[in-house]
Amino acid sequence: MKELITKLIEQALAALINENILPADLAVTIQIDNTKDKTHGDFASNIAMMLAKPAKMKPRDLAEKILVALPTNEQISKVEIAGPGFLNFFQNTQALANRLDEALNDSKLMVSKTTKNQRVVIDLSSPNLAKEMHVGHLRSTIIGDAVARVAEFLGDTVIRQNHVGDWGTQFGMLLAYMEENPADAESELSDLENFYRAAKKHFDASPEFATKSREMVVKLQAGDKKCLELWTKFNDISLGHCQQVYDRLDVKLTRADVRGESAYNDDLPKIIEALKANNMLSESDGAQCIFLDGFKNKEGEPLGMIVQKADGGYLYSTTDLAAIRYRNDVLKADRCLYFVDQRQSLHFDMLYVAARQAGFANPELDLEHMGFGTMNGEDGKPFKTRDGGVVKLIDLLNDAEQKAYDLAKQLNPDISEQECKQIAHSIGIGAVKYADLSKHRTSDYTFSFDNMLSLVGNTAPYLLYAYTRTAGVLRTANKTIEQLTGKIVLEAEQEKDLAAHLMLFSETLNSVASKGLPHLLCSYLYDLAKLFSTFYEECPVLKADNEQQQQSRLRLTALTGRTLKQGLELLGLVPLERM
Repeated sequence: MKELITKLIEQALAALINENILPADLAVTIQIDNTKDKTHGDFASNIAMMLAKPAKMKPRDLAEKILVALPTNEQISKVEIAGPGFLNFFQNTQALANRLDEALNDSKLMVSKTTKNQRVVIDLSSPNLAKEMHVGHLRSTIIGDAVARVAEFLGDTVIRQNHVGDWGTQFGMLLAYMEENPADAESELSDLENFYRAAKKHFDASPEFATKSREMVVKLQAGDKKCLELWTKFNDISLGHCQQVYDRLDVKLTRADVRGESAYNDDLPKIIEALKANNMLSESDGAQCIFLDGFKNKEGEPLGMIVQKADGGYLYSTTDLAAIRYRNDVLKADRCLYFVDQRQSLHFDMLYVAARQAGFANPELDLEHMGFGTMNGEDGKPFKTRDGGVVKLIDLLNDAEQKAYDLAKQLNPDISEQECKQIAHSIGIGAVKYADLSKHRTSDYTFSFDNMLSLVGNTAPYLLYAYTRTAGVLRTANKTIEQLTGKIVLEAEQEKDLAAHLMLFSETLNSVASKGLPHLLCSYLYDLAKLFSTFYEECPVLKADNEQQQQSRLRLTALTGRTLKQGLELLGLVPLERM
């Protein structure tokens, strides 16, 4: 509705420009707000007050001119001027009800993209294969997954890229340890953290092993057959650990989405050559660097981005440039989203400028760093184990499911084992994900099982229960959506409030996709659940006054349920029919 009102105002302003009431070079952002007091309309705009000065008119006088120029639309019943010049828009209740009926019968709930469809590359998760995934990988994985799901639902072609760390000096150490301990390697690799620690301990204690590790790196980079066999075996096992986590998290990532650092290894010398050809390289202490205008260190000196070390080795900045060129030239991306810790913002700022200067990214390609904050413990510091170690992500998920399982058993001791496990997975994993996704992407947040498993407030259990409540109403009525008859009729204020919010679903999803902010969808669903609860308490459904009213309210309940379910699934949660 806000989109529609914005277009109507734009047309009115264009008409006033043609009449020379407004200047031709007018540049303004039209703001449409929801009104709190519905007696004054459903939406309001202060556009007349914003343009009064360039129009050289009183705001209320300009508002009258805009009102006359506004095109009519069946979805707007009337427009009034209030106060010093606000324009208040009233929705046509019947038109709103008709749109709700259309949404209920539409597979996509009448959701459409407001801009043209694009090819969107989403860089997410990106663990280091030398170690098991830890809690630090959670945010990139689930925020990226949620935005990818929403973009796909809106019609974009989404290409997921799991840019794993599978190359570099540390792999020489790990491969040398695998070669020296072939009998134990298979079993020890079941715990990558212990395997890494054992290899590092040996590396620090044995100069001979350290030398061998460095030699392994050279052999690996030179394509030595035996080294590549060991490397492939190690990566397969490590990727298996990652896939277990992805499956538990219900995220849409597979082996086919993996394109690690090693994939660009052969291209790195060509990247250096291209940078040289563009006169972008400067030597600093033997290393090849890119110095870009506008980037300085704390001392005010030019800040360089190293792309080749003095010994000829490459860095992740070089690989990132190669990845941009691949995504531009091969994947033909229109937009690239990088879900990476916001502490890397300077790196990406420099990377994008360098990529454009070098011609690796077309001017039309949108390169966007979707930075995020940290997940902290109760002490306000990055989440750790009690002994100060890094928390494995799989251990966190195990704990979440166990706590949800215990809670389900406590609330319903007679529940079957199979159903209890299903509930534990949906609520436990959903709680961890939703607690993260419901926070603004750039904010740090405190991890708390007690808060995220609460049945009240903006939590996964509350929203999952709200959906099961809608399913339960239809089950009690012994009706499927297909069996519902009649039309939606909006009479009570609670019905109108719920209806108006349901129609914001498409707008919300477009905002999530354009801004990379899943918390907007979380807030929308939470408000929807609260509005449904109020509607259900104030507007009897199964005990409605007559058949027509019952069918109308059942249809409103069904649409709420479908919207909740679709929204939860886009966030990567698993809704349940019963809890």
